Order: sequence, then structure tokens, then C-alpha cells
Amino acid sequence: MLENERYGEAMEVLRFLLKCGGQNERNYDEWKSLLEWLEAAFPEQAAPRSADAESDQADDPDEADMAKQLVKEKAAQDAGYADKLLDSVMNGPLTEQTILALEQLAYLERPEIDAVLVDWLHDTPLHPLLQFRVLQTLRRRGMEGQVRLHRGQEPVEIEIETVPLDPAGFPPAISKILERVANQTEVHEPTLFYFAQELWSQFIMAIYGTEDYHSMLDEEESTLDIWAAALHDIVSESLKGFRNEDEIRPLYGITDTMRFRYEGAYRSLKQFVAAGVED
Repeated sequence: MLENERYGEAMEVLRFLLKCGGQNERNYDEWKSLLEWLEAAFPEQAAPRSADAESDQADDPDEADMAKQLVKEKAAQDAGYADKLLDSVMNGPLTEQTILALEQLAYLERPEIDAVLVDWLHDTPLHPLLQFRVLQTLRRRGMEGQVRLHRGQEPVEIEIETVPLDPAGFPPAISKILERVANQTEVHEPTLFYFAQELWSQFIMAIYGTEDYHSMLDEEESTLDIWAAALHDIVSESLKGFRNEDEIRPLYGITDTMRFRYEGAYRSLKQFVAAGVED
């Protein structure tokens, strides 16, 4: 969050962590010191956001219309505005500004933008989260049909009309996996569940359309249990510094016959976390 200048969100995470119990006292001292520094350095983002205000803003139909009108006005004043947005997306680092530029591209009524973005997806190795944001932009632009690209080393074909635009747009199996983790952690390990939510959201966007993603959609109880246990395992390891699978697997009923699939799910999550650290 700090690398992407999301200081307000970082402060909210730190405030949440300070409310959680069961951690080493040194952790609380470090979190408190970092929060105080952020509040002093970025006072304009220090005020906690109101959940009601956020919900009202997200539900306001006029907001999207205003954004669309603003982008159209900028494009009318600057004939090269669309090219500047494309350059920002395609040649700049992956930051909040990149996401903002993609959102603005969704409002521009220039058909050639679709072709440029599709070719970019097809020909250029991109961070999987950026790939997903581009796919969302294409759907918002009203594009239809398939896009072929590589997600990691895996070639995939994605129907643009089916790309989820928000968490509620994913199939029920995706949320059911997180619900299983919530049942095991929400009360006694709220810190772990918070980070499980964050990781799961990012991971699902990163693997959308891949074999791993489609494997979750059969909604078999064993499949949901395997992915939930692997998510719990990887977040627990990340927070505590050691792996505790012998205690975690029984919580989700992972038997010896399920062990191979379980390890495969764990490796997929591990690779995603490791790639995030390297990036």
C-alpha cells in the first residue's frame, strides 16, 4: 500500500491491527509508530473513512455519469487525451494512477482503444492483476467476444462479457471458500481472517480464467475445503513465520487422499505471494 501511495488504506489496516489481540507487544509498538508517522506525514488521508459514506458513494448513480462527462470534456479539449491515457497504462508502473487511467479509458467512445488493449494483452507479459484490470476495462467499454492471452505460463481464452466487475460478480464458489476460512478464524484469529480476505481478493483476480480458477467452480465440498485450508495455511505461515499445516488440515477435513490436491492449491497461493514480494 505504501509503495502504491495508498496511505489512507494503510492507516486503516494499522488501526485494525492495533485492535486485534494475541500478538507480540513489539508488533503493536511498530504498528503504532508507523501509524503515527503516516498520520503526521499525510494528514489529509488520516481521517478514518465512513463505511456508510463509502456505501452511499458507491451506490450513487450520478458519480459514474459525472466521471464519464468529465472524461469526455477532457477528450474534447485535448485530441491526444486518449493516447496519453494509453501511454500511462502501457508504459508506466502499476500504481493507483494506472487503475484510474483504465477507468477513464472505459468512458471514451473510440473503438480503436479496444484493439490496442487486446493486442497489448496478447503480446506483452503483464502482471496478472493488471491483466485483470484491463479485462474489466474492456467489459466496461462494451466489448464482446473472446480474448486470448497468457496468464503466467498458461494460455487462456476469456469471454469478455463474463469478466466480473466487482466481488459480487464472481461465482458463489469463490465466496464459499472464504466463508469456510471465516468460520475457522473470524472470532479467534481476526488478524488472520483480515489478511485472508485481502489475499483471496487479489489471488482470484490474478488467476481468473486459469485452470486453477475453473477447478474451484465445480462446487464440490472437497474442492472448497482444499482451497480454504490452503488459504488458511498460507496466511498463517506469512503472519507467524512458520507452517502449521498439521493443525490446519484437520479443521477443513483434509484427508490423506486429498493431500495431493491440497499441496497443489497451497503451491499456487505460495507462488502468487512470492511473486508479489518480488514485484
